[in-house]
Amino acid sequence: MKKVFLSLTLVVALCIAYAQPRIEFDNKTHDFGTIREEGGKVTARFVFKNTGDSALVLTKVKPGCGCTAADYTRGEVAPGQTGFIDATYDPWGRPNQFNKNIKVFTNEPNQTAPHIIFIKGNVIPRPPTKYELAGYKTGRGEVRFLENSKRFDLTNSQTRIDTFTIKSFYENGRNTPISVELPNHITEVYRSFGKELKAGEEGVIVFKYDPSVRNDWGNLKDKITIITNDTLEPRKFLYFNVNIYEDFSRLSANDLAKAPIVSYDKTLLELDTIAKNTTSTGVFKITNDGKTPLIIRKIESSLPSLSYQVSKMTIEPKETIELNVSFKSQNRSGKTTCSLDVITNAPNQPKQVLKVESFIR
Repeated sequence: MKKVFLSLTLVVALCIAYAQPRIEFDNKTHDFGTIREEGGKVTARFVFKNTGDSALVLTKVKPGCGCTAADYTRGEVAPGQTGFIDATYDPWGRPNQFNKNIKVFTNEPNQTAPHIIFIKGNVIPRPPTKYELAGYKTGRGEVRFLENSKRFDLTNSQTRIDTFTIKSFYENGRNTPISVELPNHITEVYRSFGKELKAGEEGVIVFKYDPSVRNDWGNLKDKITIITNDTLEPRKFLYFNVNIYEDFSRLSANDLAKAPIVSYDKTLLELDTIAKNTTSTGVFKITNDGKTPLIIRKIESSLPSLSYQVSKMTIEPKETIELNVSFKSQNRSGKTTCSLDVITNAPNQPKQVLKVESFIR
């Protein structure tokens, strides 16, 4: 009797072991052939069948890049039944040949790597617009800026003058009133036209950026709002991407000899391996080896999930403080590297990048 029971148990176990889902695609590659850039999105349907003997589930369908999107059968696909994956490609702004993949993960117990399906084709470039022919490749509507952003480094004792070129593509005498909304550290110093930009006219607006009024440090992004009567995009935005740092060139030799000197016990903090949706903490130590107070101007985190806490922002000579960091893993996985930018008034190291690494299992 015992042998019979063991035999039945073994048979049941073998049946369970061999009851597995199995995915088979009708075709793993779809060629769209030649399509036009302005023709809109195209979609290919990949049909698969569960050739196994237990329910199949697609656990994840991951497009290889942001230009593809996938819809797919959700829920269980019974043995012998079929499902689908729709792969959509947007050719706008992506002329010439393409070959993209989509990774498919299932509940197949023996799956060691994702199944991969492919879409490919050739995109015929669209004809250039009248705006592009004139060099205006950004923005929308009939009133456009040649470029909408400037990027530069600046000390806190300098100012910056920048010019933006604007053009009206309106015809038949339709003029465009131009008004500007500015933060207090940016001023308009010149424009080549009056209150209105005439139909078909190209002009310039010049702005002055003053970091002493901005009174901040590090990497900053400032926005200028341009208000027009453009029917498609009446409010347009110009951006200054600025890195403001302290000007130590004005310090005398005596000032430099007495200046604060910053040092860090480390610049890389390796946190313990943690699970998803948990928190790990660590400490950096900051020391003032100089003769006058060390002022922490600003601390910037590269990720919202990396936070920090410091007991004081002014460190006396020969004093050491702790910079406590906290990293929330959220739903990430694998190795994650983030950082804190510490900006101080120390001439020897006014900006230090402190890296934080964690492995999320």
